[in-house]
Amino acid sequence: MWCSRTALGRLQRIAPCTVTGHHRAMSALPKVYVTRRIPPDGLDILRKSGQVQFELWDSDDPVPRVELLNKVKGCDGILCVLTEKIDAQLLDVAGPNLKVLSTMSVGYDHLSLEELKKRGIRVGYTPEVLTDAVAELTVALLLATSRRLIEATHEAKTGGWGTWRTMWLCGHELANSTVGILGLGRIGVAIAERLKPFKVKKFIYTDVEPRTELANMINAEYVSLDELAKQSDFLAICCALTPETHGICNWNLFSKMKKNAIFINTSRGGVVNQEDLYEALSTGLIAGAGLDVTTPEPLPTHHPLYTLKNCVILPHIASASYTTRNAMSALAANNLLAGLRGEAMPKELKL
Repeated sequence: MWCSRTALGRLQRIAPCTVTGHHRAMSALPKVYVTRRIPPDGLDILRKSGQVQFELWDSDDPVPRVELLNKVKGCDGILCVLTEKIDAQLLDVAGPNLKVLSTMSVGYDHLSLEELKKRGIRVGYTPEVLTDAVAELTVALLLATSRRLIEATHEAKTGGWGTWRTMWLCGHELANSTVGILGLGRIGVAIAERLKPFKVKKFIYTDVEPRTELANMINAEYVSLDELAKQSDFLAICCALTPETHGICNWNLFSKMKKNAIFINTSRGGVVNQEDLYEALSTGLIAGAGLDVTTPEPLPTHHPLYTLKNCVILPHIASASYTTRNAMSALAANNLLAGLRGEAMPKELKL
C-alpha cells in the first residue's frame, strides 16, 4: 500500500482531518515505488520523512517484471536493487513524472544510463559504504580457495580424514606472494590493506590508466594486463562491468597465468568468460578460483563449475553484513529524497 504515516500524523496535529482531506494530502506527495523489501534503516527514513507516498514489493524475491511495469506507472521516483532491469521499456511505461532513480547498489550495469540521461532522470547509487564488507569477504574467499577450506570441510564430514599425510590438502600461502588487482578503486585498496599483514611481497594492478594516488596508499605498481596475468600469484577482480571489461577474464588471460595462481572475482560475473575459466581450472592451467558473482545469478546447480573441487562459489554475499546492508538502504533512501527535493544527492551518478 502507499505509505506516509508521518505525513498523516502531521496533518492530524495541525487540524481535524477528514478522509477526503487526507486523500488530497496524500495525492500531493511524490509517488515512489520500492522494488524490494530493503533493510529497515532505509524504510524507516522513507516512512518518517513525510515527503513521499511509497509502495513496496514486500518480498525478499525479485518483483515480477509484469508487476514492476504495472507499479511504476506515474511514479515520481523508483528505489530499486540490482536485479531490476531499468531499460527503455520500463522508463517509457513509467512516464514523464519519473524524475529520480535510486539503486541500492554500487554497480549500475542493470541501468540503461543513456536512456536515463536522455530523459533527464537523476540517478543515485551506494558506493563506499560497502567497501569494508566487500574487502573482508574477498579476503575470506581468497583464503578459503587458496587453502582449500571447503574441500577440507567436505573431507572431514564424509570420512576422507584419515591418517596425517604429508601433501594432503596442501594449498598456497600469501607470504612472499605477488597480489594482482584488476581495477584499482577503494575496494581494491581495502583488499590490499587487509592482505599486507600476511607478508605479501608485492602488489600490482591494471586499470584504464594509472591510479597514482590510490596506488601510493598500498605501494602498488601499475602494469599491463598481460604482466598482471603473468606475475600474479593471487589475482583479485575489482573492476566495474562495462562494455570494455565484459569477458575480459578469458582464455587469453588464464593462459598467461601461473599454474599455482588463484583467481578471485567479487565484482560482476560478466567480466569472466566462465567456459574459459572452467577449462583453465579443469586442466590445471591455474590452481583455483573463488567466485562471489556469476552469470547468470543464481548459477544453475548443474553448471560444470560446481563439479570442480578447485572452484569455490558463493551466492553474491560480498556486502552481506547487517551494518553494510542497512547503510546501503539508508543511503539509497536519502539519495531518493534529496533527488525528489531537487537537492544534491549524497551519492549521485553523474550521467
